[in-house]
Amino acid sequence: MKVWIFHLLRVTRFIADVNLGKLSKYLRLLGFDTLYKNNYEDDEIVEIANKERRIILTRDTELLKRKQVVRGYWVRSTLPKKQIREVINRFDLKNSDRIFSRCLKCNGLIRSVAKEKIVDKLLPNTKKYFSSFYQCRNCGKIYWQGSHYKNMVKEIEQ
Repeated sequence: MKVWIFHLLRVTRFIADVNLGKLSKYLRLLGFDTLYKNNYEDDEIVEIANKERRIILTRDTELLKRKQVVRGYWVRSTLPKKQIREVINRFDLKNSDRIFSRCLKCNGLIRSVAKEKIVDKLLPNTKKYFSSFYQCRNCGKIYWQGSHYKNMVKEIEQ
């Protein structure tokens, strides 16, 4: 007798249009792979989405009417905080987040980095008061758990 074991390997990846910059940032904050540029052309969005198996997020219904669109969702709300709740609920992502694992700037993955490797890039007070740092593997942006981190955690909890 054969036993088949299936693992749900669901990787939800997005590409967002020009109208959803703040939503993209929230999705990245929660660790969701989200491509966004404010100068993507509609054809480019569709091409990238199909090639990389991404879900198109848009406020433009005309974009979703294109016959080449395979996966897409029209975000109904115009308010970023409501948009993030809408997308999380629509795609059942409540327990899928990997908070602070992606760069807010470029969507790259973030990793822990030794202070010694980046000390020359830190401001004096950051150097003085913080010891744990993280860096984007793609663009090199540096993160630490300062007051901005605490504010983001509060916002996520809401």
